[in-house]
Amino acid sequence: MTDHSTATFHDSDLDTEALDWFMRFCDAPHTAHTDAAFQRWLAGHPDRQVAYARWQADWRQMDAFPLAGVEQLRLQVAQDKAVAARSRVRRGGRSALVLRTALAVLVLALGGGGGYLAWNHWRQQPVFAQSYETQRGQQLSVQLPDGSKLRLDTATRVEVSLYRQRREVRLPQGQALFDVQADSARPFHVLAGNTRVTVVGTRFAVRHTDEGPVRVSVEEGMVSVAAQDRTDWAVFLAAGQQLAGGVVAAVASSGIAPWRDGRITLDNMPLSQALAEFERYGPTRMVVHDPAVAALRISGSFDPLRPGDFRQALVNMLPVRLQESGTQTEIVAAS
Repeated sequence: MTDHSTATFHDSDLDTEALDWFMRFCDAPHTAHTDAAFQRWLAGHPDRQVAYARWQADWRQMDAFPLAGVEQLRLQVAQDKAVAARSRVRRGGRSALVLRTALAVLVLALGGGGGYLAWNHWRQQPVFAQSYETQRGQQLSVQLPDGSKLRLDTATRVEVSLYRQRREVRLPQGQALFDVQADSARPFHVLAGNTRVTVVGTRFAVRHTDEGPVRVSVEEGMVSVAAQDRTDWAVFLAAGQQLAGGVVAAVASSGIAPWRDGRITLDNMPLSQALAEFERYGPTRMVVHDPAVAALRISGSFDPLRPGDFRQALVNMLPVRLQESGTQTEIVAAS
């Protein structure tokens, strides 16, 4: 007859037995009878204490799991144990839980299988998610939980998601100024159209509207600009530089975001685009139908909430006149 108190056990045998005892104490409170039996089991082999302590340590790791996931996984263990109880495997007079139960608890403690998927899914969820939007003519300042600050221009929408490993802002429409709190462990990404802007901590602006390509302008620090659908192209911009349409240029003298000071800066811009820019802030009731007039270029700095000043500047700066037609004003050639 084999003396099981001194026999050499495989690691799997020890783990299975330790798991069996561990689950007994999880399912029911200690009693004098179970405590005495447990102590006899511990004394039967020097490695049993180590195996049992390992399950205790692994179980404590579940403190980092989301509660909903823990409860779901506990239920799975209970189901597996019930199945195992109906089909015990006799081995040397001892009952051993089937391997699936051991693996299920490993899932809970070590992060494998479905438990790992649940835990990993939880880890991938944002710790903060919020959308912000401005209406026509409005601006909005936002401070994020990580200390970063956003300034939204008129007719702008951003979708903020702060994750444990990264920070992400989507800019479907409009333009925004970003003052990013430095955090080397969590890079800050701005996604606008097909453009991805990546920084650690700096101040920059991104414009994504129907008028022209995405524009990235840097005021402080350095940013990386890449295409989301390509891995072989990236541009690094330093303070005082901007990128639009693949072309790097110096930031205009008006700065990276003149709109934060209530100004629209037109830099040799076609008249049709200038009108569209004013329309982002409010109705101008001005239209242009003549393609030649629409192509005329204009420069200057204007208050978007005072379109009357812009109307006056048009006739002073361009060979045009204003022709009233009902509630609209058409810009036509002067001759």
